[in-house]
Amino acid sequence: MSYSENRLAFLEHAQTNEGTMNASLRLWRGLAFAVGFFTVAGHAQTARYPDRPVKILVGFAAGGGTDVAARILAQKLTDALGQTVVVENRPGASGMIAAEAAAKAPADGITLMMGSQTTLAVAPALYRKFGIDAARDFAGVAMAGVSPLVLVVHPSASAQSVKDLIAQGKAKPGSLNFGSGGLGTTPHMAGELFSIQAGVKLVHVAYRGEAPAINDLLGGQIPMMFANLSAVIGNVKAGSLRALAVTSAQRAATAPEIPTIAEVALPGFDAATWFALVAPAGTPREIVLRLNAEVTRLVAQGEVQQRFADLGMTIDGGTPDALDGYIKSEIGKWAKVIRDADIRAPE
Repeated sequence: MSYSENRLAFLEHAQTNEGTMNASLRLWRGLAFAVGFFTVAGHAQTARYPDRPVKILVGFAAGGGTDVAARILAQKLTDALGQTVVVENRPGASGMIAAEAAAKAPADGITLMMGSQTTLAVAPALYRKFGIDAARDFAGVAMAGVSPLVLVVHPSASAQSVKDLIAQGKAKPGSLNFGSGGLGTTPHMAGELFSIQAGVKLVHVAYRGEAPAINDLLGGQIPMMFANLSAVIGNVKAGSLRALAVTSAQRAATAPEIPTIAEVALPGFDAATWFALVAPAGTPREIVLRLNAEVTRLVAQGEVQQRFADLGMTIDGGTPDALDGYIKSEIGKWAKVIRDADIRAPE
C-alpha cells in the first residue's frame, strides 16, 4: 500500500473514531445531566418534606399499646413537621396487613408505620405468605417505646418464686398453662422463650386479646401469664395477682421492687414489648434523619415521657442505624424460638 493510500486509510479511521468518541461523549454528558437533574430534584423534594399530610399505619385496633404510642407521636409530629400526621389502623394477622401496605408504599416519608416487636420480628416468620422481611423492607426511624412484661400468677398458686414455678413445671410436665392475647404476641413469645430456657413444658392458651386472658387469670381459670406490666400492675398492687419477676434485662422503672427473671433464675433472659417507627426501605436518608431528629427531640420532653411512663414504657429514640441493628437481632432471636418451639400459624 502506497503512502497516499495509507494516509487516506488513517484519515478515514480517525474520522470514524472521532465520530464514535463524539457520540460517546454526548451520551456521557446526557447521563451526567440526567443524574444531576434527578439529584437536584431529589434534594429539592427532601428539602420540601413533608409537602402533604403524613400517615402512620398501625397493624392493631385503636386503643392498644401500638396505637396509643403512634397517636402520642402523631400529635406532636403534626406541630413539628408543619403537616397533619394521622394514624390509620389496619388490624389483622398480627400487624402483617399494615406491614404489607407500608412496605409497598412509595419511599417518600409520607407513609410510615408504627411497628411492634410482634409485627417486625415475630409475625414475618409465622405468616410467610405475606413475604415481609423487616430488615429488608423497612428503614428504621426511631425506637418509640419499650415495655417489660411481668410473670404473674393467681394468688392461689403454690409458686412463690420463679424457681418454684420451674420446679413445679419439671415435676409435672404440661401441668402449667399460660394465657396470652394471641399467637405470636410478645406475652406468648415470652412464655415460649421461658419454656426453652427453663427446660419446662408450658401449655399456651391463646385468647382474643390480652384483657380476656387477664380476666381468666383473675378468675383462676389459668394459673399464670406473661402480661404487659402496665396492664396488670394495678392488680399486683391490689393483691389480686402475684408478680414473680419482670421479663426485661433490667428492672422496670415503674416497678423497681420486682426482680427480673434473669437475676433470680435464668441468666440472660430478656423479652419486652417494643414499638418502633419505621419507613419503607429506600426512603431518602435525609428524610429518615429529619424524622429521627424530630422524634428524639419530642421523646425528651417531660410531658411525652410522662405519657409513655403512664403506659409502663420507657423511651429513647436512638439512631436509625441502632434501630436497624436491633430489629435484625430481634428477627434472628425470635425466629429461633419459633423453630425450636415448632410454632405454626393456622393456614
